[in-house]
Amino acid sequence: MARRYNRTLGVIRLGALYAVLAVLVWMSRPTVASVAIGFAIVAVGEAIRFWAAGHLHKTVELITSGPYRYSRNPLYLGRLLIFTGLAIAINLPHYGTWIALAIGYAVFFGYYLPRKERVEPARLRETHGAPYEAYFREVPALFPRLTPYAGGAATGWSSDRMLRNREHWMVVGLTLVALFLLWRAHQIAAGTLLPPFQ
Repeated sequence: MARRYNRTLGVIRLGALYAVLAVLVWMSRPTVASVAIGFAIVAVGEAIRFWAAGHLHKTVELITSGPYRYSRNPLYLGRLLIFTGLAIAINLPHYGTWIALAIGYAVFFGYYLPRKERVEPARLRETHGAPYEAYFREVPALFPRLTPYAGGAATGWSSDRMLRNREHWMVVGLTLVALFLLWRAHQIAAGTLLPPFQ
């Protein structure tokens, strides 16, 4: 019997992630260049998530269309890229960016992704059987394959699904973070950033 997803624990983990990111943004020492480079990576990550969110109908269907033809977890791939871009954009002092990236990657690859690979495939095998097993064998967990999965569905992107998955709020949130970091970068460059940030 597949282990069921613990929604409360999921909300706690997500809340903790956002709290850590908020602290890092608050401690940031961005430059215009760091924000530009970082948010170029963030944009790629969010584009992948936005594409995936327009195909995803959680558990009810076996999703093998859009980015799911290349990766079983495009939302996680997008999240990893967004984290990477944000870490670069915030430009923490005293090698803080590299430390944040090292810790973030350790948590992602040492706990987050392995846990998902323990729980999610078992649940989807139970729900979808042989079609999922074939998909699981052919499509990598995270980093995409070069060619689309031959058995992938031809379903198109749906704005209704994207809105149901609330990905538009991620776009809004990331835009606000980018604007805040640009403001901080200009304040720092002008020497007008007030304590405790100086």
